[in-house]
Amino acid sequence: MTSPSVTATKPQAAAPAARPAPSALSTPGHDAGLLLLRLVLGLTMAAHGSQKLFGWFGGGGISGTGQFFTASGYPAGDAMAVLAGLTETLGGLGLALGLLTPLAGAAVVGTLINAIAVHGAGAFFAPKGIEYELLLTAGAAALALTGPGRYAADRFLPVLRSHRLAHGALAVALGVVLAAVLLLVRN
Repeated sequence: MTSPSVTATKPQAAAPAARPAPSALSTPGHDAGLLLLRLVLGLTMAAHGSQKLFGWFGGGGISGTGQFFTASGYPAGDAMAVLAGLTETLGGLGLALGLLTPLAGAAVVGTLINAIAVHGAGAFFAPKGIEYELLLTAGAAALALTGPGRYAADRFLPVLRSHRLAHGALAVALGVVLAAVLLLVRN
């Protein structure tokens, strides 16, 4: 006879082995490299935008850039100059600061897709090629996809504190779609 105080116990299922924590992708060297890339690419783009908006650094300003856009087949050349100038300036500053990095990268990607289309793909190497624009496009897309690293303003935004590949991929897709729309309105 068994005692009522003794209860039958079921054998416990073996607990799954604890997974080791994934190694941190963000190291000080990684973050410093992303900061360097963001600063150089972002400030380069911001300078290009200020050429269009303000005529700084030997740029044409809105009217000169607007004439270029009109000659390149875009409607409302001055409006396109303002749009391109703001996109390059704000996208570039966003990349440099690491602020809204996926959107900043997408803005630069979209602008540069149009630059490549206008410049033409007749050659790869400078001075008549697209190597410079392609390199800037790839760098901006890479930053949108990887995130800005630790040394960035995005660290203070809850939704972007830990970068998600989906944010970057959606932002780059948005930049490509908007670039295609602008190319469709071009004569």
